[in-house]
Amino acid sequence: MKASPEEQLRLLELADLDAELGRIDHRRRGLPEHEELRTLAERDGQLRDSVAALEAEDGDLRRGQAKAEADVDQVRTRIDRDRRRLDAGQVSSPRDLENLQSEIASLERRQSDLEEIVLEVMERREKAQQDRDAAIAERAQIAGSLAEVTARRDTALGEFAEQARKADSRRAEVAAQEPAELLALYDRLRVQHGVGAAALRRGRCEGCHLSLNTIDLNTIRAAAPDEVLRCEECRRILVRTDESGL
Repeated sequence: MKASPEEQLRLLELADLDAELGRIDHRRRGLPEHEELRTLAERDGQLRDSVAALEAEDGDLRRGQAKAEADVDQVRTRIDRDRRRLDAGQVSSPRDLENLQSEIASLERRQSDLEEIVLEVMERREKAQQDRDAAIAERAQIAGSLAEVTARRDTALGEFAEQARKADSRRAEVAAQEPAELLALYDRLRVQHGVGAAALRRGRCEGCHLSLNTIDLNTIRAAAPDEVLRCEECRRILVRTDESGL
């Protein structure tokens, strides 16, 4: 393949622009805000699930509390009824009297047990509500952090987009000056190796960073200026410069 020395030198500018675009993309993908947003979103999701679970738990406890309180009222009503019978002297038989007193004592123990259950359920509800309120408050803080980090990320992405736009524009200008066949070769090698063209400086290929042997250097010295050369090691286009050391 033939190409003028000027056309070959422009490949180095293309390579620099492609490297710059790669660096911009790397910095864009490596923004710390991406990880911050992921972490915040993950925590927010955990809190959202926690709030839902705590609200469901509070609902279950509320129903349990209502049932326990109803049971207490029922037992209390029976105790009041039995005591009225006892106080009214409606029970004359010693055996029936003993049974009624025993029933009242049993009901009082049952009432005490149920009241303990009510208190326990109320404490559990209070704890669930406190945890829910704390989770809701943390979600509100996370919402603020998400907005702040998103704004930082978008600002940085905007700056990278502008840098990439300028580099892309300059690349298009340079590429438009290159012969189609040479540009196609360069792009194919860039896809394969990451870098499509490299300078020969002081007898070394700047693509693979290996020094060329004497035979290869002599071959390059003998080549016509418009001959498109390839590095024997990495197969990239090898561009001769004033610093090639030939």
